[in-house]
Amino acid sequence: MKIDVAISGGGIKGYALLGAIQELEEKGFSFEQFAATSSGAILASLYSAGYKSEEIQRMFTTVDVSKFLDSRKTCSLIPFSKWLFLYWKMGLYQGNYLEVWLEQMLKRRGVYTFKDLPKNKLRIIAADITNGKLLVLPDDLHQYGIEKETFPVARAVRMSCSLPYIFEPVKLKSLGETALIVDGGILSNFPIWLFVDKNGKKKRPVIGLKLTAKADDLPARKIKNSIQLFESLFTAMKNAHDAKYVSRKLEKQIVFIPTNHLSTTDFSITDERKNALIELGRYHTKEFLKTWSY
Repeated sequence: MKIDVAISGGGIKGYALLGAIQELEEKGFSFEQFAATSSGAILASLYSAGYKSEEIQRMFTTVDVSKFLDSRKTCSLIPFSKWLFLYWKMGLYQGNYLEVWLEQMLKRRGVYTFKDLPKNKLRIIAADITNGKLLVLPDDLHQYGIEKETFPVARAVRMSCSLPYIFEPVKLKSLGETALIVDGGILSNFPIWLFVDKNGKKKRPVIGLKLTAKADDLPARKIKNSIQLFESLFTAMKNAHDAKYVSRKLEKQIVFIPTNHLSTTDFSITDERKNALIELGRYHTKEFLKTWSY
């Protein structure tokens, strides 16, 4: 069966998304189009380039994800300098290693820019915080005077993964200005709405992969200090836009993978935890397919 797949973000918890999509692939589903945010965009870009789940698992389990936290050399030489960079560069880490790594992986399949992918095969969510708007890449690049066919896929994914304060925003230069682009999750962490028209109709069956429990099953957040306040604000921003699209009817098309108790930024994750997350994604997808009706 040919389906469209919407994949949420979730940082390092994205290993569970890999397990979910592995299960779908093994059940014989063919992935026509992807809509994804942040870590989901990494996975979607690799599938769009022609990789299979077995190959992607080898990549994901062998890569040293701690290298994605690419500090500048100055930070290791001068104490407290990383906090200065946080102030001036707006991110603790550069984020270049992720982009270069993904660029190399895509290159092996002959994918450099969006013209190397089938039309509408991959759409990625990012956030333009300079102009205060959500971006669908590559569709919205014309607003910046950029031809979408010429834009690097790895750079678009890098934009979508730029978690505020963790990674530097990406500078998108257009004819008149330079816009700062960050993690699309702050505006839409689960872009299943891209596959549903104004009347709620879908072109083909859609399955969503979401790294959270159902809304009704989520516990109330405890807010006792400013850090928890920030986390709660960020979570609310991520969920608010998408919530209105996830109706009771659409919920039946979503694999909910409860990972709320895990950290999004645990880049010191062990191989054991990676495998556990993959199996978690597989398990919840198996359970979903037992009752799924398109």
